[in-house]
Amino acid sequence: MLNRLFNLFGPDLAIDLGAANTRIGRAGEGIVLCEPSVVAVEAGARRVLAGGAAVGHLARQMLGRAPGSIAVVRPMSAGVIADFELCEAMLRSFLAKAQPAGWRARPRVLATAPGAATRVEKRAIHNSLLRSGARSVFVMSKAKAAALGVGLPVVEPVASMICDIGAGGTEIAVLSLGEIVASRSVRVGGDAFDLALAEYLRRRFNLKVGLSAAERLRIEIGSAYPLADELVEEVRGVDAISQLPRKAVITSEEVREGLAPPLAQLLASIRETLDDCPTDLAADLIDNGVVLSGGGALVSGLDRFVTEHTGLPARVHPDATEAVARGALVCLERFDLWRGSMESGDAA
Repeated sequence: MLNRLFNLFGPDLAIDLGAANTRIGRAGEGIVLCEPSVVAVEAGARRVLAGGAAVGHLARQMLGRAPGSIAVVRPMSAGVIADFELCEAMLRSFLAKAQPAGWRARPRVLATAPGAATRVEKRAIHNSLLRSGARSVFVMSKAKAAALGVGLPVVEPVASMICDIGAGGTEIAVLSLGEIVASRSVRVGGDAFDLALAEYLRRRFNLKVGLSAAERLRIEIGSAYPLADELVEEVRGVDAISQLPRKAVITSEEVREGLAPPLAQLLASIRETLDDCPTDLAADLIDNGVVLSGGGALVSGLDRFVTEHTGLPARVHPDATEAVARGALVCLERFDLWRGSMESGDAA
């Protein structure tokens, strides 16, 4: 009886714990929080700055610019927890912000995890959320949540294919009748794009740049497919030989060349997933194609790149960055219908 009362009056939250950003949706209201998955602490002491408030947007401003006395940490890596203590500090802050003002009831939470996450890693997400203030926690596949979030007909007897490219990794899956029939979970995503681009600039121009500068360059002029009008951008960094600050002019063709290695890995994973797919379902994809979601899917021309190399029609969903959180919210709002797709703490 008490649990039923909690379900009636306690908030239900869906959480997409990403390596770059955490998004939280509240049942009946949509996405209510989107903040960077970052925490700023005193170096050595591991005490969160600003009385525990230096998480999310506030901590993100310090990334790459903090003095040696401050460490800016991303406690999530490839969709799983890398630093338990700081992750729980971050989650406590986010859960408090996501709940209605003055709310005291502990929320029921549905979190997502990569397909490659082990039982131990899922259990870690479960326990960290409980310690951060959740009343009960369920975990579901990030790929299935993304497919629901972009509106694919996953419960029908036809193939639906999703490729969700996050910061820490990519989830690729073919679904039919509500289940995943073939999938890949690979650590190639926005972070890998930025690392590859930074390495390319160092090798090609003897210019060392931070990952935040590489990210800006990728977003502003990066592409996976030739542009109708190629772009040019100025980037600032440090000369790899003289160690003095300098700048260089980079073209979109050069950025595309720098992004080629991780894009090739992504394409190989898509092909491997298709190879594992039953013949009849693979045939469905000739018409149904693949939907691209996640922040990494926003690289210009990625849909045309995938289409050219696989022969499948590809499209980027308009709300690509929110797909996983919205899909988890769908499951939470129709809990009884999707309960079989979730793992409780005991199962995890």
